[in-house]
Amino acid sequence: MRAAGKSDVLTIDALQKNIILSGLGNSTASAILQHGRLVELPLRKQIYEPEVPIEDVYFPFDSVLSVVTQMADGNQIEVGTIGREGTSAFPLIMGASATANDCYCQVPGTAARIPAGLFRELSSADNDFRQLLDRYLQAYVNMLGQMAACNRLHTVFERCARWLLMTRNRVQSNRIRLTHEYLAMMLGTQRSGVTIAAGTLQKAGFISYGHGVITVLDLPGLERSSCECYDVARAQFEGLLRHIAAHS
Repeated sequence: MRAAGKSDVLTIDALQKNIILSGLGNSTASAILQHGRLVELPLRKQIYEPEVPIEDVYFPFDSVLSVVTQMADGNQIEVGTIGREGTSAFPLIMGASATANDCYCQVPGTAARIPAGLFRELSSADNDFRQLLDRYLQAYVNMLGQMAACNRLHTVFERCARWLLMTRNRVQSNRIRLTHEYLAMMLGTQRSGVTIAAGTLQKAGFISYGHGVITVLDLPGLERSSCECYDVARAQFEGLLRHIAAHS
């Protein structure tokens, strides 16, 4: 394994930026600090590909990853998102080495990266780490069910507001680097529909948009525009935080 450069060295402070890594015990945290790397994830950076063995696991700090399914006609739709609350390691947590889905970086930022082999070793040896991963997996599956209902029952306007709110929380910034094209793919709708929804939010003064950047201007207003799914999804990961606090 090559030595990490000075700019890609992980620190204890960096681990606190990811909810799962912030709850690690000393031995597991030390192993990740020694063998992991701090990486910059550009837009569309491939995290894993369908049916290809997964070599690395990512824990986002202020980046957002998208898990997508590609249809026969080439269209893609997001089936899950991963931010600072979690990890890209779903297939490994469930005992697989690959998956049928695609995963890449949707919102650029930083993350911790560790080898998949090390992840397997640590999650097998450290029961507390494994429990954190299981709690996250449960919250993630619950959120997927809520999002499936949201995509079926709620308007693109409400879903757009919900997606922006969840992404804002993940990057911990009111400034989100995102194009209409990618937002449309994430919401599984036509770009024209997203343009109308985002334009309505902008006219209301809740957001501004330009040059591939969406800025949240009025958080309470954006929250009022969202459906109940935002609060439901947020509560799932607040439970993970409470679990970490109770065991720290």
